[in-house]
Amino acid sequence: MSLGYAQKLSYKEDVGDVGMSEIFDTQEVLQQKIKQLAKMIKKSKHLVAFTGAGISTSCGIPDFRGPKGVWTLQREGKGVPEASLPFHRASPSATHMALVELERAGILKFVISQNVDSLHLRSGIPRHKLSELYGNSFREVCPTCGTEYVRDFEVETIGLKETSRRCCNPKCGTKLRDSVLDWEDELPPKEMKAAEKHCRTADIVLCLGTSLQITPACNIPLKSIRNGGKMVIVNLQQTPKDNKASLVIRGFVNKVMAEVLQLLKMPIAPYIRVDLFQIIFNQFRCVSDSKYAKWSLRVISVHGEKAPLPFIESVEVTFPERPELKTAILNQQPFLLKRETLKARPLHMVLWINFSEGCGCRFISIDLPIDFEASTDDVSQDKNIVIQQLREMANEDQYCGQSSIIDRKHLPDSGKTISTYAVATNIVQYNELLPSKTSDVSELTKKGNGGWEKVNLDDGIGSELTDKANGGQEKVDLDNGIDISTNSVPSKKARVH
Repeated sequence: MSLGYAQKLSYKEDVGDVGMSEIFDTQEVLQQKIKQLAKMIKKSKHLVAFTGAGISTSCGIPDFRGPKGVWTLQREGKGVPEASLPFHRASPSATHMALVELERAGILKFVISQNVDSLHLRSGIPRHKLSELYGNSFREVCPTCGTEYVRDFEVETIGLKETSRRCCNPKCGTKLRDSVLDWEDELPPKEMKAAEKHCRTADIVLCLGTSLQITPACNIPLKSIRNGGKMVIVNLQQTPKDNKASLVIRGFVNKVMAEVLQLLKMPIAPYIRVDLFQIIFNQFRCVSDSKYAKWSLRVISVHGEKAPLPFIESVEVTFPERPELKTAILNQQPFLLKRETLKARPLHMVLWINFSEGCGCRFISIDLPIDFEASTDDVSQDKNIVIQQLREMANEDQYCGQSSIIDRKHLPDSGKTISTYAVATNIVQYNELLPSKTSDVSELTKKGNGGWEKVNLDDGIGSELTDKANGGQEKVDLDNGIDISTNSVPSKKARVH
């Protein structure tokens, strides 16, 4: 699937340097720099992250300036590269989740993103701690009252244009606009103001996966340096700001961040995605003495009946206790079934919800009992509690597919019963980025005779290698690392879905 955002951008001849060579630090140098970064983060009082496309390439989203980036290939006349999965199904990378752990621990104070993929929000970074400088392909904004709507589908336009939906505020109803900038659009003042404020306060601005070429965004991290702070760059390509940085790391950003958090004794929790959808059952009014009830069943997005439902591929409706009723297979949106059945006979339906490409589970089943002559009980559960419970179950089970009802509301005037369901559709573990079990507390260091030996690093950043007088290596105790409890789901070894 092509990267839709890149295709929607206006054409621009000069996009800066593209296709630059990637540079890699040697393993020995990389490990030394990772330990240095871990110490800097531990001591930080106001850490700010400044992120670019490089933190999302492992999520299946092409970058722009890399050897196979969007603009690199376009300059070569090869068009927009293919993404490895639908944009709306991309899962956060280890870097995204590492930042979540640092934020929950109170270390990371703010994130400034140049990406439009919504992965920071999906990962768990609070909106009030995030500036999305170029917008978000999954976020719509009401220009009148300012209400934001984060979708599970990619908004169809860019360039701050009107979309097909309206504000849900009954006192407003204004047509919504997309939030993604095109080339000539100015950076949003609200996002810029917050980003600049936190960079001025920051003692460290951690620049991750960004070429730092597009102005004025690339100059925001420099505000930290002007106020006595430091800038750290983790990027495989040279940037125009390298000479301003206190530390430049040439390594894969996921590996760097995973090992930094390991040294800080902060495990990266798995990412468990929970999606929502609604089932509307509508019993139409009919003559009271009629033996039959006319009804319809619709599976829709929680964002409205006309909104796309991208993660559901099809719906099968079966009637296990009524073999005479034919199974309905709904292959196209809107997923709508209309039937007429005996009113006096309760109906038991089972809905098989088949998920689309990119979901870790292929389907779930929903039992839907219907009694035409009895009232329907309402259900109301706290959405956040339900979602957290599903995440905990998915993590415990080591696979996804758990589902639960959030609420059910019967609207007697219209004959509708609207039920909202949540389902865990993906679980991603990040253990593979860390050293294997046999070497997870060791690293290779060069011996005086030119060979290699393992040096124990059990104490995290509480240990560091220094030269001995004879040219060998010894451990020097610095401190005991950092132990911080978080409210995230605990990490455990599990297969990736």
